[in-house]
This record gives sequence, structure tokens and C-alpha cells, in this order.
Amino acid sequence: MNPASISTAPRRLLARVRDVMAGEGSAQSRLDKITAIIAADLVTEVCSVYVRRAGDVLELFSTQGLSPKAVHVTRLRFGEGLIGEIAARAAPLALSDAQAHPNFVFRPETGEDEFHSLMGVPVLRAGRVVGVAAVQNKTERQYTDEEIETLQTVAMVLAEMVAGGELISRHELMPTDGIALKPLRLEGTCFSIGLGIGQAVLHEPSFDIGDLVAEDPEQEMVRLHEAFTAMLGQLDTILSQSPLTAGEGGEHEDVLEAFRMVAEDAGWLRRTEEAVTSGLTAEAAVLKVKNEMRARLGASSDPYLRERMHDMEDLGNRLLKQLLGTITVDKDDLPEHVILVARNMGPAELLEYDHTRLRGLVLEEGSATSHVAIVARALDIPVMGHVREVLSKIDNGESIIVDGQHSQVLVRPGEDVQQAFHETRKALEQIKAQYAQLKDLPAKTLDGIEVSLSINAGLLFDFDQIETTGANGVGLYRTEVPFMVRAEFPDVPAQRTLYEKVLDRANGKPVVFRTIDVGGDKVLPYWGELDEENPAMGWRAIRICLDRPAILRQQLRALIQAAQGRDIHVMFPMIAEVEEFDAAKKLLQRELDREKERGGILPEHVYTGVMLEVPALALQLDKLLKRVDFVSVGSNDLMQFLYATDRGNAHVSERYDILSPFALGFLKSVRDRCDQANVPVSVCGAAAGNPLEAMALVGIGFRRLSMPPPALGPVKEMIRSMSERQVAQFVHSVLEIPRVSIRPRLKAFAKDHGIKI
Repeated sequence: MNPASISTAPRRLLARVRDVMAGEGSAQSRLDKITAIIAADLVTEVCSVYVRRAGDVLELFSTQGLSPKAVHVTRLRFGEGLIGEIAARAAPLALSDAQAHPNFVFRPETGEDEFHSLMGVPVLRAGRVVGVAAVQNKTERQYTDEEIETLQTVAMVLAEMVAGGELISRHELMPTDGIALKPLRLEGTCFSIGLGIGQAVLHEPSFDIGDLVAEDPEQEMVRLHEAFTAMLGQLDTILSQSPLTAGEGGEHEDVLEAFRMVAEDAGWLRRTEEAVTSGLTAEAAVLKVKNEMRARLGASSDPYLRERMHDMEDLGNRLLKQLLGTITVDKDDLPEHVILVARNMGPAELLEYDHTRLRGLVLEEGSATSHVAIVARALDIPVMGHVREVLSKIDNGESIIVDGQHSQVLVRPGEDVQQAFHETRKALEQIKAQYAQLKDLPAKTLDGIEVSLSINAGLLFDFDQIETTGANGVGLYRTEVPFMVRAEFPDVPAQRTLYEKVLDRANGKPVVFRTIDVGGDKVLPYWGELDEENPAMGWRAIRICLDRPAILRQQLRALIQAAQGRDIHVMFPMIAEVEEFDAAKKLLQRELDREKERGGILPEHVYTGVMLEVPALALQLDKLLKRVDFVSVGSNDLMQFLYATDRGNAHVSERYDILSPFALGFLKSVRDRCDQANVPVSVCGAAAGNPLEAMALVGIGFRRLSMPPPALGPVKEMIRSMSERQVAQFVHSVLEIPRVSIRPRLKAFAKDHGIKI
């Protein structure tokens, strides 16, 4: 790179700041000198530095231009005033007339009434706001992008000063119930069910970057590119040696390939190069871009963007390790039983650990559809996510229990708790063994009524459970899951290959393919985020596919070609009008005709059905049942729409119960009308997988249930312990009771009659 193309102004400012930081004097005096240097270099009348204190309060720590009496006196909460807004948004702000902004707050002790323009940037450390740096001018000045970038670069150096503990104690913001000797119970969300016990290993990469300001920018650029190339080579080695890529492929390979594609994205490398150009060392440039991306993407509500943030953090950490020459994971230094604890991580980071030692994964953030969660489930590792501030509450080597069954993490459990855990795990293993003995037995009640039990699936490894559970087939295959873990929309050959594997793994048992159901909370990485007030009821599922018929036609084409003379079952989701089903079926027929004209092998039979989840469709059943081959009740969305209750909102998600007389009566009416029309009907929502709810469903006449694989054993055991006639009589006797729920009565009935729920 031509040295003349490298801007010298930011480098000169950084060099002056570095000299002050390395000089003598107290932290306060050095900070005061830095604020004066920034004000002079950017030609501003004011430069102020605010530091975050406990309780999300920003305290004015140093100023050049405002009243010195305001230092350590003026405080603003996050979101209060322009300084608070910069901190809350973790984003820069530049205003030519700051006092005209609706969030402007005047503090008389500062004497800032004569200053009109303002430019401020967050001071970020590990993606977390630790302060704000701001400059002001009396004139209505238009600050340039270059000036904002310069202040951001200096703010990164200030972040190291704040984090060093010289200005305020680095422990000030630690939670009061942090690391202690007493046992601790933490709650979270289960991403992968199971139980695990071991010693905590904190996956919290920390880097000691000595030099932030570059002496030779050209050499730093060379170092950056060499490290980037080495990182890609290391990734190839890790992914090729993964235990998940040794088989016949599937979604795990899609996840890892998508991660590899993110690594090759030129965008983030270009931003890092620009940071080097501004005068930072290669390490400091990587850290700067990583912090900015975490602050920006971490606030997004788009699941894909948040997942991309975690992948980028993984890659940034890898690049820093290459630059600093540090090893990734010392496998010889791991305990025998590892519970990995992290804020979040990418899939390649997880694969660096010896999977034979991993007993659990605990994350502060994450999602059930994140790449690392998908890989962890494939390795049969229990995962707990959304465990708040877990990294600050656990120390390396401490005993920890991951209890996915009850969505909790137990830290430093006593010997009695550990003993109880081992007994619980042993009991669960015995129960699993009992369920395994049932796999070849029919799900038949004591009075001879047989119920067909199938599993819900979304990934290829779910199909292993058909054999281990003795399922009758796959009642719901979520075709959107493979779409969600890819970096681009899969073409027809890629989809056909996947569906061939699905049918092969089913080994002749029926698989109900639900056409792509995206939108709402399921966002594809290659589609823009939709701004919808009610996404669950918005542009999703069949609505997208009918508006963009090429998407559905390609999927149906791939399904037809994958069948190779076998039966296929196609289910259309989110149907609200019979005409929507007609339109979707017409597209299916066009693809069948197309394949016939090509001389391809057509499926033996094509069965078409709907997922009943919109109440409006239930009012059109008579018309619908003349057209469909089967109906599947999606109890999750159906109950959500029936009660106008957001099932993702903790305040109302449990307010209404499917085990209410009204809900059961509604489901019974659907089952009765399907039986009258001789159309098979099943339930494939969460209700089918809970033994108590499944008992009630069988009692009102359902004979087909589909559920998550782990639920099949308990439900089968329940069915084999009940009398259908007795349960039906009891359920019908309580359907007229005006109660919100009959759950307690059903539990009491099951207990009295020896039904295993």
C-alpha cells in the first residue's frame, strides 16, 4: 500500500495519546491531558469523557471546555440526554444543532449552553459500552465521517484505560451475587435437552494487546493479511476433522460451510484494513471492528443478524490469536468432564474442544436455532442459553450441573445435590431403557385402541430416532430448518439431495413434508428483515410462497424428483382460506405435469394436506375436507390465534390452557368432522408430546399424534397404561364445566387410575 494513501492525522493523534498513556502521573491527570489533545487535534472548543459507573450511570470524568466544577458531579443515566442516547444505542451521533434534538438535556453546572454542535461516540470494551467521548463546538458544525472515525479510534484507546481499573475499580460493575462460595441456581432457556455435570471451563477469550498504535502501517497490513490466510487454513483443518463431517453429510455440514463462507466475507476484512490505515496495529484494528460489530448487531432483533454477530466474534478471536501467536484450546489442560461456559460462541469454537469430554454448554446469550446449538445437539450435548451474567458468577474449575429438564444451571452444588443428580441421571437412564423396551410394542390402550405415534423432525440426525423410539414415521418434517442454516437459498439439486436422504433415512415409513414455513420468528439469512408489528400473523409460510411462487415450485420440484417412485406427503402451513390450498395444490400439479413431460419418475402417490393453525380455516372445514388427503392440527399456533395470546410473551403465554373445556371441545369438533369426512387427522404441536395432554387428546378421539423424539417413549408408556373408554367418559363429563382449565382434574384422574403421566 502506498504510504501517501494512509491518512497521517489519525495516526498523529493516536501517537500523542499513546505517549500520554505511557507517561507518568495519575490516571486522572493523564485523562485530562488526553481530552485536551483530542480537543486541539479535532479543532473543537470542548472535549469530554464520560465513564460508566454502577447502575448504568455515565459520570463526567474529564473535560476541556466545560466547567471544571462539573467533573465528577454531572451524571446521566443510559438513555438520558444525548450522551445517554449514545451509550444506550452504542452508536455515534453527530449533530450540527444539538440543542434542537428532542433528547437534549441541559445541565447548568456544565456551562454548555453556548455550544451548539456535538459529536459523540461510545467507548466500547468487549462490545460493552464503558463510557462516551464527545466534542462540541459553538458554531453549527457539520462533522465529517472521517472525524467520527478518528474519535472512534481514540475511544478504543480510552476503553483500555477505563478497563485497566485506574479510573474506577474494574469490579464496580460486577453483580452483587457474583462469584461466591455458596451454591447458586441460575435459570435460562433449554436449547438442547439433557443432564450434565462437570467442571466449568470459561470460554472467555481475553487478549493482552500491548501496542495499539502502529509504527509501520504497511507492515501491519502485511501481518493482517498473513494472519487472515493462516486463520482460513486453520478453519479448514478444524472443520475437516469434525466428528460431524465424517458421515454422509447433512445440516451440520451446511452450518460449518456457512461459517466458512462468513470467514471469507471481504466486508469485515475491508473494515479491519481501514482501521489499520487509520493508524492502529493489526491486533487493535481487529479488536476495534469486533467491538463495533458486537455493539451494532447485538441490538438487532433479527435472529440471523445476531447469529452472524456470534460467528464474527468467533472469527475475530481467531484472527487475534493468529496475530498474537496464542494457542486456541490446550486439550491437555482440560478436565475429564467439561461444562463449557461462554457468552456465546461459533460452531468452530465448540469443535475445538474434545467432544468426548464435553458434558454441557452454558451460554449467556444464543438461540435454539443458532449454529452452535445445532452442532451441540448433533453431538448430544445439553445446552442452556439466556443464562444472564453467567460468566461473572462462575469461576474456572467450579462444579456445575446443567439441568435441561428444568431449564436451570446449578453452580457449586453441595454433595447432597450432586448425589441427587447422579441418582436422577441413573433413574433417567433406567427410564430410557424402559422406553427402549417399548419401541417394538404398539401404542395400544388397555382396551385395545391403537394410536399412531410419529416424530417431528427438522434435521437429519432426528431420523435416527425413528428406529430408537419405534415411531410410525415422521408426522412433521420442518423443511425450513435446512434453509435457515445455509448461507444462501438452496437450489433444486441441493434440496433434492436432502429430501432423498430424508426418505432414505425414513426407510419406507411415511414422512410429512411441511413446505417452507419462514417469516415471523424464523428469518432466512438471505432475505431482508421484515418490519412487522405482528410477525406471527404477518407475511409468512404459504403467504410468502404464493406471493413468490418460484420458491414453492422449486421445493415441490425437488420433492417430486427425490421421491423416485415412492409416496410423498406434502403439507401446506398457515392456510387461512380454502382458495389458498387450491392455489398451492395447483402449483404442485404443475410440477407433477412438468416432471411427467421430462420423462422423470413420478411418485407412487402424492398425498396433500394442511396444517390447521388458523381458526378461520376451521370454519371452512366442510369445504376443505373435500379437497385434502389429511389434516394436521398445529396446536401451538392454533391456540395462540384462538386465544389471541402471544406464546412468546411470558406475561400471557400460560394464561390460557389447551386443557380447558373450550379448547378441548373445539379440537373435538375438528376431529369429529374429519372422521365424518373420512379424512385422517393428527395433532403435531407441543400438546401431543406431553403425556397428560396426549391422554386428553386420545380421550376426545385423536388416533394420530406427532411429537419431539424424546417425548415418544413417555407418551407411549402413558397410552399403554390407560383405558380409552374410561378416559373418554371422564373427559366428556368435564367438557361442560365452566373452568379455565381442567388440568388438575385430569391429573387426579390419571393418578387414581394408574395412568403413567
